[in-house]
Amino acid sequence: MTTFENVKEIIVDTLSLDADEIKLESDLINDLGIDSLDVMELVMAIDEKCNVTIPDEEIPNLTTVEAIVNYIDANKAA
Repeated sequence: MTTFENVKEIIVDTLSLDADEIKLESDLINDLGIDSLDVMELVMAIDEKCNVTIPDEEIPNLTTVEAIVNYIDANKAA
């Protein structure tokens, strides 16, 4: 499974969104309509399922699905 597919699955499972709505270029707030509480839930799920820790100061930079995928790929624990 690619990182994108994994993130997409986490978003669907955590936030109950339709998988067809989630594209690599999707903006979390503008395209997917998630709020700050949803973002925190998503970050916790990603931390747990992707074996990566997203520090609080990085969260504002993760505005798209692609940004999340790139962050995970760059910071994944071996």
